Amino acid sequence: MGRRILAVVGGLLAGSICIWLMEALGHFLYPLPAGVEPTSVEAFKAYVSTLPFAALLLVLVGYSLGAVVSGFISTKIANDGKNRYAIICGVFFLLATVYNMIMLPTPVWFWVLGILLWGLVLIGYKLALNNTKA
Repeated sequence: MGRRILAVVGGLLAGSICIWLMEALGHFLYPLPAGVEPTSVEAFKAYVSTLPFAALLLVLVGYSLGAVVSGFISTKIANDGKNRYAIICGVFFLLATVYNMIMLPTPVWFWVLGILLWGLVLIGYKLALNNTKA
């Protein structure tokens, strides 16, 4: 039981780090305008509504990377060949993504890809199962 919980927590942590790193890169490349407080919800919404395509695409790259890594790590930690830990991570991140998209102004294409990309946890799961044979 402890290993299963650790698998999900490890997958969520690893995926979150990947997403955070990509979003940090996005904030570096597309910084908040001068004088805008990051804690101001309305100011942050206005900032997001002006982001270029590349900035939003970078967020989706983070989601993709986070999905694959969380699926991979959760499967490796669980070490039982089941995909349920990857799926749990994917569902958690999917719910967080939908919440963020509801809260922030994002275009329809971002919604579609933002939802579909979480299926990539199964790619991470499959990669974790591959055994290299020499």
